[in-house]
Amino acid sequence: MTIAKGDKIPNATVMMATPDGPQKVETNEIFETGKVAFFAVPGAFTPTCSAKHLPGFVEKAETLRAKGVDKIVCMSVNDAFVMDAWGKDQDAAGKVEMMADGNGEFTRALGLTMDGSGFGLGERSQRFSAIIENGVVAELNVEAPGAFEVSSAEHMLGQL
Repeated sequence: MTIAKGDKIPNATVMMATPDGPQKVETNEIFETGKVAFFAVPGAFTPTCSAKHLPGFVEKAETLRAKGVDKIVCMSVNDAFVMDAWGKDQDAAGKVEMMADGNGEFTRALGLTMDGSGFGLGERSQRFSAIIENGVVAELNVEAPGAFEVSSAEHMLGQL
């Protein structure tokens, strides 16, 4: 079942890219307090994700914070080393936290998986964004396959 507006975010163990290397973190710790601009991409370093999705949140980070966002979190079904390298490549430090759902457990708990095996990617996250307030989904924007419209930083700014 896909998570919906008004639902509590499920708890799962993920990895966060940190200056001290990958760290295990419970999603409850990430989302339980404050307002989080959360977005997920099918894969780090993939074309739309690298050219538009992550760069939009990096560019709009201060504007999102000015509208009450406490933290911005990017997730992909990739390992923490890849997420760390992608964050560095995109100059995300201090703007967007990079979360690795390497085994896809959190993505499955959200009900937002997609089958990328036709592209050699296996099970991945759908492209989406969400505003999470104190652990509860306030807004959820799931893209149609191949689209990039409703999960952008610009769209989210209109929801805040």
